[in-house]
Amino acid sequence: MDRPCGHRATIATVTPSAKGCEECLKIGSNWLHLRICRTCGHVGCCDQSPHRHATLHFHQTSHPIIEGYDPPEGWGWCYVDETFLDLPDQTPQQGPIPRYY
Repeated sequence: MDRPCGHRATIATVTPSAKGCEECLKIGSNWLHLRICRTCGHVGCCDQSPHRHATLHFHQTSHPIIEGYDPPEGWGWCYVDETFLDLPDQTPQQGPIPRYY
């Protein structure tokens, strides 16, 4: 972990919004890795994917923390504080539908 995070209180137990990147599934695109929003459960693709839907979700909602979700990896990222977090309470994976590069 790089720096302290002041947004840990926003971490919620969530239900995944989709079995893959929600927006990529709608447009028929592929992704590299999945991230899940620990505020609302939105499943989006990582920044190495063409559309960067997880980061776009942060910019649209200000939900600060995502979890590495593909598969659940035990870490999170706070966009606001730009730091990694240990997330021992991982979100159980539901899917994904294979759409990898």
